Amino acid sequence: MYEKLLKTVTNLGSPEVLVVGDFMLDAYIYGDALRISPEAPVPVLKVTKTEYRCGGAASVAADLAALGAIPVCLGVIGKDQNGEILKDELTQAGADISNLLVLAERPTTSKQRLIGLAQHRHQQQLFRMDEESTEMLSDKQCEKILQIYKDKLQHADIVCLQDYNKGLLSLSICKQMIQLATQANKKVLVDPALAADYSKYTGATLITPNRHEASMAVGFEIKTSGDAAKAAQTLAEKFKLEAVVITLDKEGAYLRAEGIDEIVPTRPRSVYDVTGAGDIVLATLAITLAAGCDYKTAVQLSNITGGLEVEKFGTATVTIDEIINEITGKSDKVLPIKSLIKCLDEHRRQNGVVVFTNGCFDVVHRGHIEFLRFCKQQGSIVVVGLNSDISVKQIKGPDRPINNQHDRMAVLAALETVNYVVVFDEPDPLNLIKEIKPDVIVKGQDWAQKGVVGAEFVESYGGRVVLAPLVEGKSSTATIEKIRSLENKL
Repeated sequence: MYEKLLKTVTNLGSPEVLVVGDFMLDAYIYGDALRISPEAPVPVLKVTKTEYRCGGAASVAADLAALGAIPVCLGVIGKDQNGEILKDELTQAGADISNLLVLAERPTTSKQRLIGLAQHRHQQQLFRMDEESTEMLSDKQCEKILQIYKDKLQHADIVCLQDYNKGLLSLSICKQMIQLATQANKKVLVDPALAADYSKYTGATLITPNRHEASMAVGFEIKTSGDAAKAAQTLAEKFKLEAVVITLDKEGAYLRAEGIDEIVPTRPRSVYDVTGAGDIVLATLAITLAAGCDYKTAVQLSNITGGLEVEKFGTATVTIDEIINEITGKSDKVLPIKSLIKCLDEHRRQNGVVVFTNGCFDVVHRGHIEFLRFCKQQGSIVVVGLNSDISVKQIKGPDRPINNQHDRMAVLAALETVNYVVVFDEPDPLNLIKEIKPDVIVKGQDWAQKGVVGAEFVESYGGRVVLAPLVEGKSSTATIEKIRSLENKL
């Protein structure tokens, strides 16, 4: 399976995917929630940052672009500021927005989430405000959408319908789009709306409801694998579907297709936020099937991308590099500098506080453990700059290090307090610090007189330098000398 998944994900190509559905803007308003309002028993949010991301069908388009596909967007937005922001976000993601209809009479569907931060770093969604219109489009608007669909369908490799019941994907439009795609021998994948009646999706190639959505559609609760099998069979037969994929959270997904009737398991995750999970599953299925992948492999990959997505905050994309690291089991903590920068950019989008420290960490002891625990208390993401073997020899002499850099990396990566490890060859980490631009630098108190490398640079943009207390009598040098003295006595 390892080789097949790796071969598939590295040969997806750049298929053109026609994404039709409800395009939305997700806004995240971050702030410190440090006190309760004197006017009412609610937190007061002191706004520090506002972020915008693609939601709904726009999220599917952004996910597809991140995976290397060419998403062609077809839907409606309002003639408003949110619509302009959404177009900018989609353009930056790499999507084709030339077929988004701008309608003055309805707003761009948007969801504003207020995110409170405790101690400047613990995120908690406090409230959500939605702006939308769920009225069906007029006959004239529907005709225009269908005409664009016909024109774009001939160039598309596959079609995605992302339905949130916001007025675009009506019974009539869905049926016509599915029929036209079938006639053109193009697959149609549907992420359905939460509804009891799926008749408008009749004849689609594949449908991807989650457990709750599928339960509503079949009229019974899906608790066991037997329930999932029965639900998948009901949906496939009733609505003439080639394949059904019911996502089952930590259990994976139930797949019914081409003689396959089974749960495709996934690795258990630490779920941070399920927002956007259905979008990345649909996008992954689309690009893999467009590349000629079989259903089971496509679902296995969608399990991986869905799992990676829910470990992030809010709607977030997943890259090919992340998928490869997951498949190969490569530590996602030990990274080259370019990959590390990308990861830190994502953490900063989520308001993460990046803490940097560096050292040889030759023979890890209690002092190191206490020191790294102190680092973790200063922020949310701890990056350790590790002196390479060449660098250690320059600093400590030709007999060091005792443990090579690969062993030292592995030990650090195994520690819960360490998020990332990056190796550098120079005697000091100044160039590395300039690339990472940490919010906090932590060094031991013994650096108070020597001066912390990079302090002036970090403080120039508002960062902090913190000195950690030392555990008396604990150092790699002292430990090595003790071992050598014991050897001499033998």
